[in-house]
Amino acid sequence: MLPTLRTITNGLKRSLGLRSIQTTSVVHHESLFVHRDTPEDNPDIPFTFTTENKKRAEAILAIYPEGHKRAAMIPLLDLAQRQHGWLPISAMHHVAEILNLPRMRVYEVATFYTMFMRKPTGKYHIQICTTTPCWLRGSDAILDTIKKNLNLEVGETSKDMQFTLSEVECLGACVNAPMVSINDDYYEDLTVQDTEEILADLKAGKKPKPGPRNGRFAAEPLGEPTSLKGEPPAAGFGIRPDL
Repeated sequence: MLPTLRTITNGLKRSLGLRSIQTTSVVHHESLFVHRDTPEDNPDIPFTFTTENKKRAEAILAIYPEGHKRAAMIPLLDLAQRQHGWLPISAMHHVAEILNLPRMRVYEVATFYTMFMRKPTGKYHIQICTTTPCWLRGSDAILDTIKKNLNLEVGETSKDMQFTLSEVECLGACVNAPMVSINDDYYEDLTVQDTEEILADLKAGKKPKPGPRNGRFAAEPLGEPTSLKGEPPAAGFGIRPDL
């Protein structure tokens, strides 16, 4: 039987002392890293800040000393995204013009941070954390509830442009797991019923109350404290007498 090409190649590698190159699978994400012109996102669509946002941009720039104005790039991109609902390439060009920077410098930042949405996004951007703490507390059930309720998969936007669903890594509210972020608000300590109530409120044009949904005010223990209940001991408590 004739040796296969792979057998010959591997034998040649061994004779030359070469190691095989280990590759990993491609990680898919709904974020857009390479721009392609579309009817709703191309350089020919003009973008400028509104009169109100021009004042905000000037206030942002005033924070940074001369020679360091480029440090205002992220807050200016965030301002542009809040005005437009997502971040088109023409908005990135406008920020580059304000900061007198090459456009590539803005592209680098806008495509690095997942907080910048590079494609049309719904009015309510639902970001669900599925990292270990939230997963252990039932984030899978919360995600399934959202998908069924909105008839969306992760990375999709509803046809009426009301909802966009994203699956994200840790949002820093592990003690209140499971949780979701909707626009600028956190909804924590969720159950399936809580999730359905929140979505119903959003569909009805109401603003659900953010924060924990199980009666907690913030991240304190649920119920009575389990430690540090009494007055703190005096100085020297627990130290050996001979010391």
